[in-house]
Amino acid sequence: MTPLPNEITKVPKPKRKKPAGNSTNELVFSAYAGTNDVIFPYVLSLFVAKGSKVADVTYGKGVFWRRVPTDAYQLKKSDLKDGIDCRQLPYVDADLDCVVFDPPYMHTPGGTAHVNHQNFERYYQNNAAGSEKKYHEAVLDLYFTAAKEAFRVLKEGGIYIVKCQDEVCANRQRLTHVEIINELTVYGFVIEDLFVVVRNGKPGVSSILTQGHARKNHSYFLVFLKPKGKKRWTGIHLEKRLHVDLKTHSSTKRPKKSPSNNATPLELLPFHQ
Repeated sequence: MTPLPNEITKVPKPKRKKPAGNSTNELVFSAYAGTNDVIFPYVLSLFVAKGSKVADVTYGKGVFWRRVPTDAYQLKKSDLKDGIDCRQLPYVDADLDCVVFDPPYMHTPGGTAHVNHQNFERYYQNNAAGSEKKYHEAVLDLYFTAAKEAFRVLKEGGIYIVKCQDEVCANRQRLTHVEIINELTVYGFVIEDLFVVVRNGKPGVSSILTQGHARKNHSYFLVFLKPKGKKRWTGIHLEKRLHVDLKTHSSTKRPKKSPSNNATPLELLPFHQ
C-alpha cells in the first residue's frame, strides 16, 4: 500500500544494548590505609593470575606474602643476604610471569628517620656493585639496574611490581615514584597501575627545628607491564584471580591481632583521620 503524501512513517528505534556485568562497589581501590601484607594481595589479585611463576627478588622475611596462600603461585624467593643480587638474577631470559621488587628505598641521614625500613647504606653498602653514586642517586641507580634485569627475565606480558617511597634529600623534594616511572618507560615497560599505601599512625622525627616539607606517611606499589607487541592490558579472568575478600577489606584468613590489621580504602576514611 502506498503511503499518503502527508503520512509520517515511523521507524522503530533500535533497542539499547544493556552492558554486561553487575553493579557493585566491591572493588579493588587505588589507595588504602594499612600495612603492606594486607594491601599486596589486592595488587596480585588484579595483575598476577594464580599459578604464575613469581620471583620476589627482595624477599627478606616474606612480609608481603603473609596473607597469600602458599599454593597460589610458584614463588621463587631470593635476597641479597642469601647471595642473590637483584641485578644479576639466576634466571634465563623471558622465564617469569612476575617479578616483585622492594629494596631499601631511601638513604638514612641519621637518627630515627627511617627506622621502619631497612637502611640502604647498611644493606647495599652504597651500591657495592661498583657505582660511585651516593644517597638518593644511589637508590635510583639500584631501581634502574634492577629494572633492566627484571625486563630480561620477564616473559612478554609479564608484570613487574615495584615498592617505593618519595623522600626529601638534602632539602630537595624527590618524587621517587615519578623518577622510576619515567626511567622504566624508556626501558620498554608500560606503567599500568599505582597503589598508594598510607601507614597506620603518625610518623615522627627524633628532632626538628622547622618543617619545610610534608612528612611522608605513604608509599607506593607501582605495577609495570612488559608489553607483548601492541596488546593492551585487559585484566585477569575471574576464575584465575587470587581471591581477596573485598567486603571486609581483608585477604586470606589470618588470626586478628588488632583492628589495624585490616586495610581501609581511603574513600571510606573520615576527613579527620
